[in-house]
Amino acid sequence: MQLGMIGLGKMGGNMTTRLLQGGHQVVVFDLSAAAIAAAVAEGATAVERREDFASALAGPRVIWIMIPAGGPVEDTLATLLPTLAAGDIVIDGGNSNYHDTQRRAASLAAHGIHYVDAGTSGGIWGLAEGYCLMVGAPSAAVFAQIEPLFATLAAPGGYAHVGPTGAGHFTKMVHNGIEYGLMQAYAEGFEIMQAKTEMNLDLAQIAALWRTGSVVRSWLLDLTAEMLKANPALEGIKGWVADSGEGRWTVQEAIDLDVPAPVITLALLQRLASRQDESFGAKMLAGMRNQFGGHAIKQD
Repeated sequence: MQLGMIGLGKMGGNMTTRLLQGGHQVVVFDLSAAAIAAAVAEGATAVERREDFASALAGPRVIWIMIPAGGPVEDTLATLLPTLAAGDIVIDGGNSNYHDTQRRAASLAAHGIHYVDAGTSGGIWGLAEGYCLMVGAPSAAVFAQIEPLFATLAAPGGYAHVGPTGAGHFTKMVHNGIEYGLMQAYAEGFEIMQAKTEMNLDLAQIAALWRTGSVVRSWLLDLTAEMLKANPALEGIKGWVADSGEGRWTVQEAIDLDVPAPVITLALLQRLASRQDESFGAKMLAGMRNQFGGHAIKQD
């Protein structure tokens, strides 16, 4: 099957490689000449401009965009639209907000163009292990047209048409919110064990132990065990944790739906707290304790 891939970052580049290995013909574009050269070396065909992208593909065209959410997606679609025709399919495999996805789908549908969202999980391991793909598509017929791509990219049993356009990104959003909670629980548990200094616990050993037979075993724990084995004290890692947006969107969705989600919410807030070198709120708490109880204050 032939398709176009726009965006050859870590995820997009690995997906392109997996598709080429699966026998698909891939036309690529990226802002990085080095990324394009790497894809071409593996058998892809390249174009130099996004404006030339559609003409390099046989109709009906299938174009997969694997780029950051927001402005880059808007700019890419604006460039592609004049070059597309009714029946073409555009797949957004990035982490777009599902509201944006639904809006874009409606806009493209007015031109007869199908917009599909593929929530993608698997990270840098997807090339070797396969991805988990949560696909939103306007119809079963559209999904069937591009199902061979998902079958090639996914781990065994790792893809599904989960609902209409927008459902893929919505499902991936919730998936990432759950991921926040899981990561926070592991982090807190291991910190408790690390703080119990008199027991001299080997955290790498315990993580490896929990990988077998334990109810808390998971791929995330597998990765944690390997990390602790290689770097038991986590030297060189600053405790500053980013978030890419999906956790915030999940919390907002929970609020809008009146669904309590305390674990995901607190996990998000802990990420925000990790970025504070000095907390004004913590200073307030110390000062108030001193005011009403005379409790000691540590000076800077």
